[in-house]
Amino acid sequence: MKKITQIQQGDFLTFKATDGNFRLLFCTSVYKETSPHYFTFAATNYSHTNKPSTESIIDTKFYGIGNRRDEYFKYPNDQLINMWSIHPEIKPNFLGSYGLTIWRKEFMSFRDNFELIGNFDIVTNLDKNGSGSMNASDMAVLNKFFVGNIKDLMEQRGQHLFQTKAILRK
Repeated sequence: MKKITQIQQGDFLTFKATDGNFRLLFCTSVYKETSPHYFTFAATNYSHTNKPSTESIIDTKFYGIGNRRDEYFKYPNDQLINMWSIHPEIKPNFLGSYGLTIWRKEFMSFRDNFELIGNFDIVTNLDKNGSGSMNASDMAVLNKFFVGNIKDLMEQRGQHLFQTKAILRK
């Protein structure tokens, strides 16, 4: 497994959780303007004994919400058309993701648990059009989140599953 040295928006990472299943999350943004640097990820519903493939990523779903029409974080029309064609129930709102914030310093200490599956061209500002986030800066938190209570927690926080292909740029 190749060591991860940097994270970019659109990187899909997998890790083997404590239940033995592989989980998948993807980077929605990278903040490195001033220190401390951090990454924002979105959680997917991928949970299988096999590692995800680049082909299976398109069939996953991620946690988020369709709730904003903020002009500041507006998506280009072609991206909105794609989003709304896959999820017409959110129109005229924008799709946003629930954020998992991982500080770079902490990520580097447990990066060997992750494998990069691939990088996809995703919409920009996905996390900014979402509602809610949590700090996930260690493996114990990620395991508890993904293995223990992800469905209940996301439901309590008003988050729903959306198809990943809705946020991929054509």
